[in-house]
Amino acid sequence: TIDARGKLVVPGLIDIHTHAARVKEGPALCLADGVTGWIDAGSQGADRIGETIAIARSAPQQCRVLINIGRAGILPEGDTMDLARADVAAAREAIANNRDMIAGVKARLSRDVAGPNDFEVLRRAQEVASSFNLPVMIHMGQTVSPLPKLIALLKPGDIVTHMFAPPPNSIIDDAGHIRPEVMAARRRGVRFDLGNGRTGHLRWDVAESVLKAGFLPDTFSTDWTPEGRTAQVIDFPNVMSKFLMLGMSLDQVVACATVNASRAFPVFRDRGTLKVGAPADLAVLELREGTFEFDDNFTNKRTGRQRLFPIATVLAGNRVATRA
Repeated sequence: TIDARGKLVVPGLIDIHTHAARVKEGPALCLADGVTGWIDAGSQGADRIGETIAIARSAPQQCRVLINIGRAGILPEGDTMDLARADVAAAREAIANNRDMIAGVKARLSRDVAGPNDFEVLRRAQEVASSFNLPVMIHMGQTVSPLPKLIALLKPGDIVTHMFAPPPNSIIDDAGHIRPEVMAARRRGVRFDLGNGRTGHLRWDVAESVLKAGFLPDTFSTDWTPEGRTAQVIDFPNVMSKFLMLGMSLDQVVACATVNASRAFPVFRDRGTLKVGAPADLAVLELREGTFEFDDNFTNKRTGRQRLFPIATVLAGNRVATRA
């Protein structure tokens, strides 16, 4: 029994863009924040995918990994600056050998990650994903190629993360309007995800323009890393709180972290709900009133009057430790 008087009892949070499998303690840290399901979004490529899969397999909660189309994974010098690293055969072999744990393909397309190779990198990612009927998640923002050219390659079920990244090649044009190609992508079933992160992915003015245009995110995600726990991200409920500050309703915010996210990957299809008979994964959150400071990725601070805090997590009917 948990005394949840005055608290919010919601389905366990589902974070579809993390790097929780980068470190052994990642799954437990996420669980303490109320996250009962997560996706590691491309920390590793074919060469070392076994490392992230091993952490994901040992995690207490439901999770899967996306394979980075760059076979060496995330590199400081850029995953696919050398186009040879976008190795279709290596990725296919890795998926075939780990079909139970690899849930999709990640293509990081920023100027400092793929450079002028972005379109071909995405084309190769789709070639791999289509072989297994898997989604592709693209990391957008500050790309060399125009966003409409890249988004044309996306199929139903694919995910655009970092949707609030600023220009060049944002989802809004210079007048603050959603690009028609972005609207068309949503109509054909492409999903749009927050991907908070820490570097170039979220700027307040872009988020305001997108929300003002009525283009709400399908899902929230943290782009979780150990470093993010001390700055900008903090935890998933803090990321959710940023959008209460930006004017989304509590219902909308909770949906983006639960039921909407459950539809993105088959492993979560029976999660994200409190219906009778569903797995008993729950998060107990406290919505505190006060003055709270929130950061985007560009050293801009905003003040909100509400913030969500993780109080307790229930996983498969059992209470687990919560972050102090």
